[in-house]
Amino acid sequence: MSFIRPIHEAVGTGATLKTGPDAVESPFRLASARPSGDVGMSRGLRLLLAASAGISVASLYYSQPMLGVMGATLGASEAAVGLLPSLTLLGYALGILLLAPLGDRFDRRRIILAKVGLLSVALLMGGLAPGIGLLLAVGFVIGLMATVAQDIVPAAATLAPARERGAVVGTVMTGLLLGILLSRVVSGVVSEQLGWRAMYLMASGSVALVGVAAWRGLPRFRPTSALSYTALLGSLTELWRKHRALRRAAVAQGLLSVGFSAFWSTLAVMLHGAPFHLGSAVAGAFGLAGAAGALGAPVAGRVADRFGSEVVTRLGASLTAVSFALMFALPWLEPQSRLWLIGVSAVGFDLGVQITLVAHQSLVFGIDPAARSRLNAVLFVGMFIGMAVGAAGGSLVLAHGGWLALTALATTSAVAALMVRLTSGTHGAR
Repeated sequence: MSFIRPIHEAVGTGATLKTGPDAVESPFRLASARPSGDVGMSRGLRLLLAASAGISVASLYYSQPMLGVMGATLGASEAAVGLLPSLTLLGYALGILLLAPLGDRFDRRRIILAKVGLLSVALLMGGLAPGIGLLLAVGFVIGLMATVAQDIVPAAATLAPARERGAVVGTVMTGLLLGILLSRVVSGVVSEQLGWRAMYLMASGSVALVGVAAWRGLPRFRPTSALSYTALLGSLTELWRKHRALRRAAVAQGLLSVGFSAFWSTLAVMLHGAPFHLGSAVAGAFGLAGAAGALGAPVAGRVADRFGSEVVTRLGASLTAVSFALMFALPWLEPQSRLWLIGVSAVGFDLGVQITLVAHQSLVFGIDPAARSRLNAVLFVGMFIGMAVGAAGGSLVLAHGGWLALTALATTSAVAALMVRLTSGTHGAR
């Protein structure tokens, strides 16, 4: 697979590394050469990991509020330009499956630097793309390389003391989730003021800056596996079969992601039509409502550390289902009241999805410390398959059944996720 070769060459074999969770080194000395379970993680390292994850993963979502403008500029049909979010998310899911497991085999620092460099180049090409064909191809590559965020999260879990792993993962996930949600706000405003190409060029520059910060501030990691690449991929199936808690987490998070993605990928289209007639900037601004929910991620991590992940997953899935169900009242409200209800629902279901994800990650990272990158890969493959299904299915449901049908899809998927968690018993409760 040709797209793996640049990363493989960049990270090397990792056989001579002498650093990792037991002995890390950094020009900034953000982490010391002590076992991760003995000391807390410095605030500087937490902020670096959170910011890097957020800026990287934001690349997946810049296009969503800009689709109408991009189609008009490139002379592409709505169907053609609508493929961009789905291809990008599909690339992300495939990248997690094929590239994220490398974090157990090689130094994660070198993998992060390689992916960040390639992501910056892909975004630059997106801003210069002359037609929809190249843009779709670049979108897929952006998805592949944005999986650097899923190298950063296991890195945080590895460096964190066991007693505060959930809180540290929650902090990093807050950065990641704010990147997801605020990306729509930024791209909506930038595309309206400067054009969609400017957004891609600015994104390329921001990712390049992340690369410089990571090069100077990230510690190095000792590989935890000597398996070949083929064996690493094969072990994903074995992990799936062996760990019931992993299967439950991946399925439940995937179901929650269906409704989440269906909402965000169709919101701009819904607001553009009657009775709202609103532009991309307003659609992007709804990300601010969702961003409020991201602030609950560290709290969710601390609750999971203290009371167990099962409690948080059930709470999160319940909140998501209720928040989606509130939008069944939209047809009976005035347009302004509808906007307020959509905003309130967005806060609720974003918070529910995000705290459930943090709890699921805390759960799976405790299954096998030597396989954290692969466990995380399985969890996020399930999640982003759900997001790709939601992005594609949401457009079809909205076109044929309207907003109520889309609300039914989102609510049903969230209730199904709750059923998965309620039938999971006590497996993986802590």
